[in-house]
Amino acid sequence: MQIIECDESRHSEAILNIFNEVIASSAALYDYQPRTPQVMKTWFDTKRKGNYPVIGVEDSSGQLLGFASYGTFRAWPAYKYSVEHSVYVDSRFRGRGVGRLLLTQIIEAARKMDYHVLIGGIDTANQPSIALHESLGFIHCATIRQVGFKFGRWLDLSFYQLILSTPLHPMDG
Repeated sequence: MQIIECDESRHSEAILNIFNEVIASSAALYDYQPRTPQVMKTWFDTKRKGNYPVIGVEDSSGQLLGFASYGTFRAWPAYKYSVEHSVYVDSRFRGRGVGRLLLTQIIEAARKMDYHVLIGGIDTANQPSIALHESLGFIHCATIRQVGFKFGRWLDLSFYQLILSTPLHPMDG
């Protein structure tokens, strides 16, 4: 497995396929409709404008196994040191360490960019993701009950956070 920086022209379709499989088959994304290529263009534009990484893992043939990124947690200035991350692994490659590799890489990227808190919103039924986050030091900080509705049932969303030692000199403004 090789860590790569995802490129829109090369990886957009694979990322779109992963997103759409997750939307159709799980509560890992509280979304109903498949995403479109235009949505992916906007998604990559937002990542570029925010200087947010899109990290991928490829196999030896160049196939994208999964990806991770982060973005704005909340849009107010005082949240500037906090980001919300996401990690998605192609269903064919889950349980092989891809998610752990991606999450460790996204943590390191956040440190390098001087963020202080990484936040993950995880459906409470997604025990593999919760276990992964906890194994890397994330702690449960909140659960919002019945915040989503998908597949004919109410969904509870738990938030997990990892507090980093960065930045060394945070500033207001």
